[in-house]
Amino acid sequence: MFPPSRRTLLLGSLLATLAAGPVRAAPEPAKSPVNVLAGDRLAIHGYDPVAYFVDGGPREGRSDLAVEHGGAVWRFASEENRKRFRADPARYVPAYGGYCAYGVSQGYLVKIDPKAWTIVDERLHLNYDIPIRDAWLKDVRGFNAKADANWRKLVPAASARGGS
Repeated sequence: MFPPSRRTLLLGSLLATLAAGPVRAAPEPAKSPVNVLAGDRLAIHGYDPVAYFVDGGPREGRSDLAVEHGGAVWRFASEENRKRFRADPARYVPAYGGYCAYGVSQGYLVKIDPKAWTIVDERLHLNYDIPIRDAWLKDVRGFNAKADANWRKLVPAASARGGS
């Protein structure tokens, strides 16, 4: 319990706040159509989105080979991959902006493990981790149908197929 003088101060602050009017929650920040949960506006944790297609798997991108697109910084493992992305970013931006495809199907924007990936219908899909990817693979079409519907609600400014 607070001492009497501290209680009086806290009670006075509370009453002053209530007298000022209703308390309003701060507006929720806009949700990025690209997964930048790694920080520094870095897309897919700095992994090269083109490498999944041309190298058959994830490769870390280089900071000196970066492109800004869709409010995020995309890194590339090679100059050739960076050129490919610049020529056709919609082809390489992952589904659901690089958020976990399973998470979006469940109504959440969730971080990913760049090593938990799959290409379906020429579209890169990323997942939270390998076990979640394996669960998602059991009903890709069903989960993607749910994710498509949820995506428009989760990130209203983004398109249903990719967030760019």
